[in-house]
Amino acid sequence: MSFGNHSYPLPANEPVLSYAPGTPERDALKAALKECKKTKLDIPMYIGGKEVRTGSKVELRPPHDLKTLLGYYHKGGAADIKNAINAALKAKEKWAALSWDARAHIFLKAADLISTKYRAMMNATTMLGQSKNAFQAEIDAVCELIDFLRFNVHFLNEIYSEQPISSHGTKNRMEYRPLEGFVVAITPFNFTSIGGNLPTAPAMCGNVVIWKPSHTQIYSAQLFMKILKEAGLPDGVINLVYVDGPVLGDVVFSHPDFGGIHFTGSTAVFKNMWKQIGENTKIYKSYPRIVGETGGKDFVLVHKSADVDEVVAALCRGAFEYQGQKCSAASRAYFPSNLAPAIKKKLVSEIKTMKMGGVEDFTNFINAVIDEKSFNKLEGYIKNARKDKDAKILVGGKCDKTNGYFIEPTVIEAKDPKYVTMHEELFGPVLTVYTYDAEKFDDAIKLVDSTSPYALTGAVFAKDPAAAQRASTRLMNNAGNFYINDKPTGAVVGQQPFGGARGSGTNDKAGSKLNLYRWLSARTIKENFVPPVDYRYPYMQKP
Repeated sequence: MSFGNHSYPLPANEPVLSYAPGTPERDALKAALKECKKTKLDIPMYIGGKEVRTGSKVELRPPHDLKTLLGYYHKGGAADIKNAINAALKAKEKWAALSWDARAHIFLKAADLISTKYRAMMNATTMLGQSKNAFQAEIDAVCELIDFLRFNVHFLNEIYSEQPISSHGTKNRMEYRPLEGFVVAITPFNFTSIGGNLPTAPAMCGNVVIWKPSHTQIYSAQLFMKILKEAGLPDGVINLVYVDGPVLGDVVFSHPDFGGIHFTGSTAVFKNMWKQIGENTKIYKSYPRIVGETGGKDFVLVHKSADVDEVVAALCRGAFEYQGQKCSAASRAYFPSNLAPAIKKKLVSEIKTMKMGGVEDFTNFINAVIDEKSFNKLEGYIKNARKDKDAKILVGGKCDKTNGYFIEPTVIEAKDPKYVTMHEELFGPVLTVYTYDAEKFDDAIKLVDSTSPYALTGAVFAKDPAAAQRASTRLMNNAGNFYINDKPTGAVVGQQPFGGARGSGTNDKAGSKLNLYRWLSARTIKENFVPPVDYRYPYMQKP
């Protein structure tokens, strides 16, 4: 029974720790990294609260240190997915009936556990499993994940408080039900926070979830699952499975209780899933919710009035932090002819100072790309650029997978504004730049808008406010997250709700109310205190 109103005020963003020499967090993280490397994990799936080991074991090795074995995970198949669906549906009624306070406190406790007891270990598993440096892990696996959990509780509480008006003699209310059936969460390798948010956002709304993380993110995903269990998440509410995508799709998309999908990944995969779901709508109890954040070919447009140093700093961070493996990473830049020589000169100089190597050396800015498939793809683009008359490599370009999947931060100068690396998503430490006539800014804006099918993030640099406004207005549909005099990465929960349109997804803005509405099915209830006893209306009376 609930007495009184729920109060979950707007939280503050989790502070980012520095990990500077001599700090306690640095010592704790170093110790956690050592502990992870000496402990070989045997990682099960979690179905209905039970640990499931299939015996089909797959090795987990750091992308930057292939000689080190972190452990194994147990790969599942179609039968495991079916068991996960059954476990989820079994847990659904009790979970949906649980009070809002009880549900909210599970996720708030998980946030506090990450902030304290598990902070170092969450960072360590992300650093080793996904080759992130200490700072990139801290802002992702700890701060952003904590923010998702705390802010979503606040936002959902506000939604529950949104009620309709009532007229005299009646009472109206709105119930925000979970969706019928189960939700599927498919999460990527590049952000542990996305891996945590995609299953927990629907679950917080009362849904039950099948969670399939990327195989290259399992090492950190399993730790978050353990934290959720420690926080009190009931068995079967979130079921963690390690299966191939097509196998998952064949099972879940043909199930009548499929209620929705929360996805982050490639545009091609999302389109195929959408098609498969559309073809199966006749078998579903309700129309499924389809929420996806997909690809990006994010731009930095520089006006002739911009500051060179600001542009270079933004490109160094925006294009090369986490090896450019962010859907928001700057991957194409447009320089005005009056500033292009100075920008390119300093950019090349700065990139040459970037140190590359493993994550345990905190002086390294660049680490490894995620796996051999990604390495080979990126190396192919770089090799083609070396011999293409329409392109020139200004800096970087070396690729070495002897001990890990290392690709130098690379800048390609395109002579053709529609060159392949100006419009195709590479997802790596490769930035392509093009120089336009400084007096033809409007033409450059048209190039930005017409070159790529994506519309996720973008930035304009200009000291001239009229130019910045013109770019912002004319590129209204080109970026779901738009930045003025800042890099196009680093969205913070509660500050810059994240998502894009066109080929970049459904723009349902993770980290805001907009996303949570998608996992709710509203029911309006009207109660009449004084029901009429006669069908006749006053106007029907005779004069």
